Amino acid sequence: MNIWLAEIWRAWRTSLRRPGFLLLASGVLALGVGASAVAFNLIDQVLLKPLPLPQASRLVAVGKLVPRWPPRVSTRQYAALQDLDGVRSIGLLAFATPIVNIERDGVPQRVEATYADHNLLPTLGMRPQLGRNFAAGEDSPHGPPVVMLTHDFWQRQYAGNPAAIGRTLKVEGTPHTIVGVLPEAFVAAGTGGDIVLPAMLTPDGADGQPLYLAIARLADSATPDAVGAQVEARLQADAARSAANRDNHARYGASDYHAALHVQGARVLVLFQASALLVLLIALVNEANLLLLRALARQRDTAVRTALGAQRWRPGAPLLAESLLVGLLGAGFGILLALAGVAVLRSIIPPEAIGGELHLGTHTLLLVVLVSLLATLGSAVLGLWRARAIVSFDELREGGRSGGTRYQGRLSRVLVTAQVTLTVVLLCACGIFLRKSWDDARAQWGFDYADVATVALAPVQADYPDVQAVTALSQRLVERMRQLPGVLDAAASTSLPLDGFLGSFGVAAHAQGDEPTFVLYRAVGADYFRLFGIRPQRGRLFTPEDGRGSEAVAVIGRTMAERMYGGQALGRQVQMDDTAHPGKPWTARIVGVVDDTYPRQASGSRPAELYVPLAQMPDALMAGFRSIESMHFALRVHGDVAGYGKALSEIVAAVAPQQPVAQVRSMRSIVAEASGGARTGIWICGVFATMALLLAGAGLYAVMSVAVAAREHELGVRSALGASPARLAALVLRGGMAQIAVGLALGLALAAAFPRVFAASFAQLGSHAMFGPWVAGGVCVLLLAFGLLACLAPAVRAGRVQPMRVLQGD
Repeated sequence: MNIWLAEIWRAWRTSLRRPGFLLLASGVLALGVGASAVAFNLIDQVLLKPLPLPQASRLVAVGKLVPRWPPRVSTRQYAALQDLDGVRSIGLLAFATPIVNIERDGVPQRVEATYADHNLLPTLGMRPQLGRNFAAGEDSPHGPPVVMLTHDFWQRQYAGNPAAIGRTLKVEGTPHTIVGVLPEAFVAAGTGGDIVLPAMLTPDGADGQPLYLAIARLADSATPDAVGAQVEARLQADAARSAANRDNHARYGASDYHAALHVQGARVLVLFQASALLVLLIALVNEANLLLLRALARQRDTAVRTALGAQRWRPGAPLLAESLLVGLLGAGFGILLALAGVAVLRSIIPPEAIGGELHLGTHTLLLVVLVSLLATLGSAVLGLWRARAIVSFDELREGGRSGGTRYQGRLSRVLVTAQVTLTVVLLCACGIFLRKSWDDARAQWGFDYADVATVALAPVQADYPDVQAVTALSQRLVERMRQLPGVLDAAASTSLPLDGFLGSFGVAAHAQGDEPTFVLYRAVGADYFRLFGIRPQRGRLFTPEDGRGSEAVAVIGRTMAERMYGGQALGRQVQMDDTAHPGKPWTARIVGVVDDTYPRQASGSRPAELYVPLAQMPDALMAGFRSIESMHFALRVHGDVAGYGKALSEIVAAVAPQQPVAQVRSMRSIVAEASGGARTGIWICGVFATMALLLAGAGLYAVMSVAVAAREHELGVRSALGASPARLAALVLRGGMAQIAVGLALGLALAAAFPRVFAASFAQLGSHAMFGPWVAGGVCVLLLAFGLLACLAPAVRAGRVQPMRVLQGD
């Protein structure tokens, strides 16, 4: 034991005296394990950490199965799913958390609300922290107005006072009694919002909008597949009975509730983890290469020890001890990098998005230490095994001047080529996202978003119960907004040009007798098209005369005109006969066709767009819209958009004193957010690709430096025989660039073999995920330039070899 400790202390002391190799090897390892730890920790907390619910694995989400979305149901479908065999209980939760107006102590506010029925908490296995749950009759349309508070909202607004139970909170102008406070686990279980309201379940289940999650708790003997088969049978039968349901290709079933909650973010996280694992793999390959070169550099010392009769384990003891120190330092530095990465992610990702505050878990820290030690010790063993054949008296006979052999350098070159190959894959991924971002920046939008300020406002439902009242309020606000200095124009609408595409409000519309098409529905004021510069193609735009009581008219986008009417849309009828208009389809005559506002998507298509006058919006449709969205007001202004916030709040306070108003935003910032998924991909792949480049460069530099040192005798002989410094440098450069070229070819072939691997995580990439010449060319130029820099210093050192010094053995 004392001999081992002495060997370890001697090796550590030697390494610390000349810390260059120690810092390089531990830094390389720290980059790999630190990046991988951050990604693993995020996936562990979001995807692997079980929900804080009793028997959470027995919870499933049931409903319509749509790719990249959790199963959803309507209240009518929810009624059809009662009393399923093998299901202990089933509860209803709103899929979205819309903004609602509340008033507490005379102060109007906008908060997030979610809707649930009285079965949700028992299904989740949860009880209120204070007070009680909703009663059975309270989630009906005519039930008493009650509300529950989430734990965080209760702490913020009521300072955690238990006396909040029984108080009154105005929601959309209607007093609601606070009956309960939910535990903190309610948000961690995948729900959200500030307040919880009863879901309005109609007695006959007439509501057909799929706006809810149906969560079922399975019995001990039931399986998700068996319950999913029942769901498929019942909802297919319900669809057949519904004349408004024309979706003949819908699939229904059950999926794990935890997986359904993160079905959209999981793809981003998987890309995050895959990129981190590639960086870790590159770092481990680099680590193996460095320790292999270290073993080869120690071969003379090993040969001397062997010749003097040292025990079999003693020659390798210094390298094993040094690798242990590298592993410990790499783990320490890696933990510091992981802590910094987690802190950055914590500032970016809100806690409710991942079910709690992000932190570095204990098992993640242990994994970092374990991987670091195993990687370094394994690499050291590989180096000793690979060098065993050259631990001989040849080293002593040649006096350490034999130079590098093909046997010594072959594995190092293979490892460098592997690093370059993996780096190319990451660079190609980053190039795909950069191409998407570039195309988005050059996209031609069908509207003018420069110098446009926007503000969201949800009219209090008790004060503005129908379309007529909302329209009157909108007209008064628009008139006052136009009087502000610097305001050139103003208009009201249910959706901004991009809001509909991002999922705020869409409906199924069709020409008479045709299959319905999903369209982006926008009820707008007469000046909407003028304010946004949306150009008419045919027909006319809306006028102030297109009001309530006049002929119902519509304006459609060019894509909708071509898709549904073959380009001959003027004078034709557009029809909506969904559940918002039971028994009496809403029909309007098409009076105009305008440019599409959204550019062509990556798939080559554009969304269909339908506009109706705000005053003519059906009351039933307005009620559905208000349950998920706010009204929007747009102003074309002079100067800084943010400078109008205070004036707009004062206008709203003067026209509607109890009406809260949202933050003023520029339309330019909303357009920039439309490509947020691609920017996320650029950030993820860019960070890891930069790490991969640094690691590959460090590995190549180390190999070339050791190769030059090992071949110093050979280079000296060549110089003595007349080789010029430039020729010697070119010899080294040629060898290094050959490794880059081989790795580049293999990496490009691998990237081309899986052209859509990254599109699986970012659906909006579409055809941009194809591996094209621009991406390949950019990767080649970048990697060749970086490789040239890595090889340059060793090449210059080779050209400066002094033949006399080398031949004399100095």
